[in-house]
Amino acid sequence: MPAFLVLEDGTVYRGRPYAAHGLAVGELVFTTSMTGYQEVVTDPSFAGQLITFTQPMIGNYGVEPDASESDAPHARAVIVREGRNAAPGGRTGFADWLAEHGVVGLQGIDTRAITRRLRDGGAVRAAVSSGTATVDDVLGAVRASPEMAGQALAGQVSRPAAQAFAAEGPERAHVVILDYGVKGSIIRLLCEAGARVTVMPWDAPAVDVLAASPDGIVLANGPGDPAALPACVDEVRAMLDRKPVFGICLGHQLLGRALGLDTFKLRFGHRGANHPVLDLGSGRVLVTAQNHGFAVRGPETGRNFTTAFGPGVVTHTSLYDGTVEGLALLDRDVSSLQFHPEASPGPHDAREALTDFVDRLAAPDRAAVA
Repeated sequence: MPAFLVLEDGTVYRGRPYAAHGLAVGELVFTTSMTGYQEVVTDPSFAGQLITFTQPMIGNYGVEPDASESDAPHARAVIVREGRNAAPGGRTGFADWLAEHGVVGLQGIDTRAITRRLRDGGAVRAAVSSGTATVDDVLGAVRASPEMAGQALAGQVSRPAAQAFAAEGPERAHVVILDYGVKGSIIRLLCEAGARVTVMPWDAPAVDVLAASPDGIVLANGPGDPAALPACVDEVRAMLDRKPVFGICLGHQLLGRALGLDTFKLRFGHRGANHPVLDLGSGRVLVTAQNHGFAVRGPETGRNFTTAFGPGVVTHTSLYDGTVEGLALLDRDVSSLQFHPEASPGPHDAREALTDFVDRLAAPDRAAVA
């Protein structure tokens, strides 16, 4: 069966079908993660995207239910050099699992060439096709599809209603998560740290969030362009002088916009499990897991900036391109990270960020750390 990848400029890469057959159109990106393919495709932040894995062999250890970051895959297609369908120890084969969920795949393709193309020219619209569609038909579908910039995708991946999760062990704090596409490991780690967690829909107004009486609020990760979510930015702004707030990935970008900073689209994004980030306060270099195509534009000079809520500071920067990886307010407990401290699997260098947030909420004199 013909199987190919078509880029919006008409470039065609031919391969063999892997997983489901059909047509998938979206933004073509690459990830450098060597493991965790199941966690990658179930991360809601990959909604609307076709994932190229730079690791040459994918699917060699199967799939297990407990490893998923959400209920189902969110990536529209998977592109690999060598696709396996191993199922050791009673697990499900990756290709079978993708096919069951209707995720189109392509294998036997030069993923290094695709990665170089994206690295040099930037992320592009593209499509994976395995079936009877012609290249011209698929190219027409690609060019008719929307750019990622300007897309508001949080509503497509968020829970429709609030959901509660009990703390593991004695309850130390109550955390509300705004679900723009939250990963399951964020919820799990907060619960393990002793937090009772209430996950609320992406468009929950600040008045409803505050009415839940949280000790703190987490702005979750998610897909799409933060500039396309002005209503969410307004709601975040309404929470900042009321409760401690911690943002992750898209939540970091929404916080940045709420503080008066701008966001912009990266040329090809940061996606993988080996990104070095500098903690500007301690001088420590963190190896981080990342998945984002947009970034916060930092202040024009230095680390410090002024907000309506008091002085702010850039806390972390990328050692790849200098982009902003962390923000904080100096006079209150409001902070964010662009990377994923919950990374599972992946580096755990920043995992204490979630535990530290719960620790601060549970402190006997929280005002001293807020």
